[in-house]
Amino acid sequence: MSDVMNKIERYKDIYSQMKSSLRWKVSDSRTFMMAASLYVTNERDFDIAHYQDLSEFIKNEVGIFSTLKSQLRFTVAAMLDTRFENPQETFAQFIEAYEDLIANGFSRGTFSYISAMAMLTHEGRRADLASAAKDIYKKMREEHFFLTGQSDYPLAVLLAQRNQELDSMIVKIEDFYNKLDQEGFRKGNDLQSMSHILSLHENPDQQDLISRCTALYDSMKHLGIKPKASFYPQMAVLSFLSDSRDHLHGIKDIWETLNAEKQFKWHKDINFMMAVSFYISDKIEHSSMVETSLYTTIETLIQAQQAASIAAISGAAAAASAGSGSN
Repeated sequence: MSDVMNKIERYKDIYSQMKSSLRWKVSDSRTFMMAASLYVTNERDFDIAHYQDLSEFIKNEVGIFSTLKSQLRFTVAAMLDTRFENPQETFAQFIEAYEDLIANGFSRGTFSYISAMAMLTHEGRRADLASAAKDIYKKMREEHFFLTGQSDYPLAVLLAQRNQELDSMIVKIEDFYNKLDQEGFRKGNDLQSMSHILSLHENPDQQDLISRCTALYDSMKHLGIKPKASFYPQMAVLSFLSDSRDHLHGIKDIWETLNAEKQFKWHKDINFMMAVSFYISDKIEHSSMVETSLYTTIETLIQAQQAASIAAISGAAAAASAGSGSN
């Protein structure tokens, strides 16, 4: 656990630097929480001057009405900086990926930008990915018209990368959704996100994954962690671990440590997301837990969980910003 606690200390330090330097530019501190966590889970160095320069570069590169003029640029800067060696050079490709999505019928705004980030490592087939993602999104809408919205764009892109036959993929997602509903999980967008993430698993035994999820749900209740719908994406990621319930004690310790911090105590739901991300990223680094062949899949799952979290936080921040009349 000492390595995980080191991650928490890094997270607190990076968050404090961001908050101290940029608090007048960002109205929602959850933006800094998400950005700081990306540096920790991706094991990347953080330099506040470099981060500020990159954020300003993004702001100056886009048009006056772009969503990236708003505080979203701080999340995008962190995503670029933690995933690419030359983030400023990569930004042009990022905008190209975004425009590919728009050309395929996705709406301009926060969730298409987050989706474009997931496409960047697929140079040469981005247009095909954008088209496939749109087909998946349309099928999602057909199944759950009132649940499916722009916040589902990033997961549609991640599902498109799996290169599976569309109808069978949708059937698989629907099976997860309906069977989890029968097991007592609450219907809604969080359960839909959970079903999407579960369908990224390469485990062919669907019932095994559902059993793991229900066992996690029961264990969380037993440990005094209310298994809220907003935690469903994290449960989906944890279900990948065959002994996932055994890890809940460690995750609870991290969660309670974050909840006890003055700057984080009002964001207990996000703290749980962070606890899961820090714990699993630590396990991947020291892992006898998974075979090497499964690393990529787990990283995809973490990316999916982070996409769901970033979408939720960015959406809330955008709504708060619109409500206050600022940009």
